[in-house]
Amino acid sequence: MPPRVKKVTKMPINVIFSHLQEGNRIKVWLYEDTRMALEGKVLGFDEYMNMTLDNTVECDLKSGKRTEVGRILLKGDAITLIQNANPKK
Repeated sequence: MPPRVKKVTKMPINVIFSHLQEGNRIKVWLYEDTRMALEGKVLGFDEYMNMTLDNTVECDLKSGKRTEVGRILLKGDAITLIQNANPKK
């Protein structure tokens, strides 16, 4: 019989914290606007997943247009998905 494997779950707040510690640029998919995504570096966040992003770029996923918006505060309820903008291969 194969040995039992214990599954480890990483809490969402810990994933955001690891992006903050590593200084990764992240891509955030927005809840209400599926055409738009934001890319930026996490400066801080709270328990509601409100985030401060620096050097933020607004990306239009349909046309490919990118607009720099600088430092923003993004409300947690507007976030659908968070991923690394520059994934390691």
